[in-house]
Amino acid sequence: MAAKSKKQQMAAGAALSAKRGETKKSDLKGASKDMCDSMTEKELKSLAETDRKNLPTQKS
Repeated sequence: MAAKSKKQQMAAGAALSAKRGETKKSDLKGASKDMCDSMTEKELKSLAETDRKNLPTQKS
């Protein structure tokens, strides 16, 4: 599963970091907080690894 926007990719990276214990879950806000609670580490890794080069900033 690939991220559809740069913001989604960055939120997944933040959620993955919290899921692994590298950052605090309490530091998460918005979409990244929801992602951390609802997605597995494997799903988050897949989204976070998406290359941002050709992605739009936000999905319209």
